[in-house]
Amino acid sequence: MARSLVFVDVDTQFDFMMPGGRLHVPGAERVVANLGRLTSYARACGHPIVHTADEHDLSDAEISIQPDYVSTFPPHCLQGTDGAARIPETRESAGALVVSWDGAGFDLERAASASEVVLTKKRFDVFSNPAAEQLFRRLDPQAFVVYGVALDVCVKHAVEGLLAFAGDRVPAVYLVSDAVAALDAATGDRLLASWSARGVQSVTTAAVTAGTRPS
Repeated sequence: MARSLVFVDVDTQFDFMMPGGRLHVPGAERVVANLGRLTSYARACGHPIVHTADEHDLSDAEISIQPDYVSTFPPHCLQGTDGAARIPETRESAGALVVSWDGAGFDLERAASASEVVLTKKRFDVFSNPAAEQLFRRLDPQAFVVYGVALDVCVKHAVEGLLAFAGDRVPAVYLVSDAVAALDAATGDRLLASWSARGVQSVTTAAVTAGTRPS
């Protein structure tokens, strides 16, 4: 049976979210309260949450000591470090199912019945984890509710991937505009405009948690 909504919490990890993080996204700390509201609401309503999480080693292709901030970035979210952990407001529940970046040992039925799943990844794109498409297709929601960081990097890949995945099918993609932050604000604004033209609906945290949107 289809789930009505699936919440997609993109990379709300310490290194991105907080000023002391290794790759702080400007202004990310200002949306922390809204991230907490979305998490609490999804749990209270029984909506599944799919968390995405960078889980890097220094040898990963994305990591560089001379980054271009397009395809490479400084070391961040290194496996086993405090910086890789989610902030308290979005931290996965104790029973969350964590899926390896390479999909090793992935149990689709177990993941589909879980209230929270963490899809780890070594690239910007959550769909680089081979379990992602399988999971989203099995959940088969009416809509995805997407938020997190960075709007112009990992959120971008999540939204673009969900649009490609959904195609002409029913699932809508909602972007929570006051629960995202971009590395470059101008790029973020351009993405929001381009997504709107493609059917992505911008919503606020208040509208989501009031149950008025998504509909």
